[in-house]
Amino acid sequence: MEKIRLDKWLWAARFYKTRSIAVDEIGKGRVHVNGAVGKPSREVGPGDLVSIRKQDLVFHIEVRGVSGARGPAPVARLLYEETPESIKARERAATLRKLAPEPALDLREGRPTKKDRRTIDGFRGR
Repeated sequence: MEKIRLDKWLWAARFYKTRSIAVDEIGKGRVHVNGAVGKPSREVGPGDLVSIRKQDLVFHIEVRGVSGARGPAPVARLLYEETPESIKARERAATLRKLAPEPALDLREGRPTKKDRRTIDGFRGR
């Protein structure tokens, strides 16, 4: 059975843009392998369960294949399969984000334009 370093697999599977970012995230404890905190040099292979925490989401991934090279996204997608529970949790989080949008997005008007500023100054008597 073929195995590869965790940081290299995360990079090849396109979870992180660079291996150094993957190493940083692993070092912060945001990546777990088979329930244990991961290390960049830990080897993963088909059948391993990897949990990746990115922002508010947690991806539960089963490793399906290994690749030492970073390829196109459709090929990288073949390296893993997300668990059904993880997919449901992501969909639920997306629904909650839609129901409770960012309050700052409701602001329709930004800073006053030059014309608005002249009108305001006219009201103030300047």
